[in-house]
Amino acid sequence: MTKAASAAAKDLAVAGVTGAQLAWADNNGIPRSRVVPIKGLGDAAVRGVGATALFAVFDSHDGITFAHSGLATPSGDIRLVPVIERLRRLAGQPALAWAPIRQVAADGSPWPYCQRSVLERQVAAAAKQGYELRAGYELEFAVAPAGSPDIASVPGHHGPAYSPHALLELDAFVAALLHDFDANGLLLNQLHAEYGLAQLELSLQATDPVSAADDQLLARQTIHAAAYAHGLRASFAPIVSPDAVGNGWHLHTSLWRKGRNLLANGGGGYLAGLLRDLPALTAVTAPSVPSTLRLRPGYFASAYAFWGVENREAPLRFVPGTELLGADHANVELKPSDASANPYLALAAVLAAGVAGAEEGLTPPDPVAEDPGTWTEERRAAAGVVRLPSTPAEQDAALMSSPRVCGALGEELLGAFRAVRESDLKWAAERSTEEIVAGHLWRY
Repeated sequence: MTKAASAAAKDLAVAGVTGAQLAWADNNGIPRSRVVPIKGLGDAAVRGVGATALFAVFDSHDGITFAHSGLATPSGDIRLVPVIERLRRLAGQPALAWAPIRQVAADGSPWPYCQRSVLERQVAAAAKQGYELRAGYELEFAVAPAGSPDIASVPGHHGPAYSPHALLELDAFVAALLHDFDANGLLLNQLHAEYGLAQLELSLQATDPVSAADDQLLARQTIHAAAYAHGLRASFAPIVSPDAVGNGWHLHTSLWRKGRNLLANGGGGYLAGLLRDLPALTAVTAPSVPSTLRLRPGYFASAYAFWGVENREAPLRFVPGTELLGADHANVELKPSDASANPYLALAAVLAAGVAGAEEGLTPPDPVAEDPGTWTEERRAAAGVVRLPSTPAEQDAALMSSPRVCGALGEELLGAFRAVRESDLKWAAERSTEEIVAGHLWRY
């Protein structure tokens, strides 16, 4: 690894790269990073870069909570080790290269709070059972001119939704995105003006779970850099205005075994496993206070627990294969997912819940083709359709009720994750909805 890192650093230096950005996401989904001189990349690949252990208990506002007993003092250091095989030059920031990191203890041993390692362990456990997951993200975000305090007052485009006219206002930015994504090795399916306020959406091609989480982080960096270069600011916040449609980062997954997509003939046990643990999953995939504000009926944000075939109000939207696309195109879209989720933890939880359902041979209930938000409470009760957690307290209770999702995170990281959520809740309790939205708008 030292030779590979040193050789890569030498080539990058010749190309004009002066530093390497070592990136990860914390328990709030917020990207964090260290930059090392390119000449030091080889050493960093072996010995890592020092950082405080307290990044595991940073909340969404850079406050540090000591409520988790495992990290209850300011003492302690960890090492950030770049994953060299994922190293690439940043097209939009040509003086920098980029690589995700693993977090290890100061002596190089595994550290239980490393989110990437949590997902790697879950992938390995699924592989022992003969399963593979393929995952791809759809990323929604809103844009505004640089320096704008919010999206609503000066939106980056004025619609109409899904219109080429909206993109005319962003032509140079869109061109940069297409170029930079390709140059950074990110495979795009498509990009368009979305339904929400000054909103765009792009989707990434499906890949293995760890690569999908890495790609999500790199995509975010790529978008921010392109926006900055073109006088714009991008917001990935779950909600950008109290009355507007929010930003989801929808997660498409499919479960494979022996080269066969198990969803090709219906969702089966995998889908049933996701549905069983859906309230707990949303505590990980949409964990912030703004997330709960976004998950409202009638906003295509999925407020109730059910599944449907191509139902865009469903939190679990089953996308079947077709004669045109092939049976292996079948996948499940998880809609209550957003940028406040750590992508590694989100995928680890989804994989754990889905594989458990497949192993147990669970059977999902009948799909729902309508919007249960328009039903009476009696009809929802008769159909077994319940409201997803709508408060942080309900999310925490749902999380702790699922041994599968808790087990995927592990005792130590689960403790830190819950402490951070509690710290966020205390911050929000003293603020209005407008202040909560404003306080998260540019965090991700």
